Amino acid sequence: MGMLAYERVGTGEPLVLLHGLSHRRQGWYPVLDRLTAEREVVLVDLPGHGESPELGPGNPVEAMRKELRVLFDRLGLDRPHVAGNSLGGRLALELAAEGAARSAVALSPAGFWSSDAEHAYTRFLFQSISAIASRVEPRAERVLATKAGRALLFSWIHTRPHTTLPELALGDFRGLLRALPTIERFTDDREPLRAVISPDVPVAIAWSRRDLVLPLYQSSVARRRFPHARHFRLPGCGHVPMVDAPDLVAKVLLRGSR
Repeated sequence: MGMLAYERVGTGEPLVLLHGLSHRRQGWYPVLDRLTAEREVVLVDLPGHGESPELGPGNPVEAMRKELRVLFDRLGLDRPHVAGNSLGGRLALELAAEGAARSAVALSPAGFWSSDAEHAYTRFLFQSISAIASRVEPRAERVLATKAGRALLFSWIHTRPHTTLPELALGDFRGLLRALPTIERFTDDREPLRAVISPDVPVAIAWSRRDLVLPLYQSSVARRRFPHARHFRLPGCGHVPMVDAPDLVAKVLLRGSR
């Protein structure tokens, strides 16, 4: 098992940030400077993403959770605060259920679909985006240099994709291509989140109001599953809210890990 790629910056209690399926650790850069005065932030590339090694065999969620716990041990992180977006949000909640996280903040977390049809919608969306990305690849740098191109390729996860810096957008696009095998494994996994978290562990779940990937109505399932958690809405945000509202997301992360 190879070492997961990570960055560690800032001072204060450790806060591990986990990105979503198809993304990479740099997705947190828009909020990073708003966190580092109060938290030691650890940005991680999940297995099969970014610069990390491929995901190991077996159930993909369990395999990722195991590799994250190994990383925590290697970095000397004893029950850090953990926050994540989408798949990363699900992992944060599952790590909290295992007692491996001091608190959990989940932004539009995966795993709260309540039917095969809801899961099939998200699966189809990822398949469609993956197919489009493969076709655009030869012209990606030219396309993403324009605001219109960034809107075309990232409006499914951002409400303000044109504000993303071209170099970050290109990096995210290449990250999507790199993660294609892992995306396929996760989108085939229909198992919803069944974690049970002790009421003693602080949990915050924030859902983007304009989420096209995991629609807002799934937040009602999260409220039923975790009645003791603090639940928030993120107005004006898409599925990956860090670009759309960095100040708001930073406040949620700091409050949830306090």
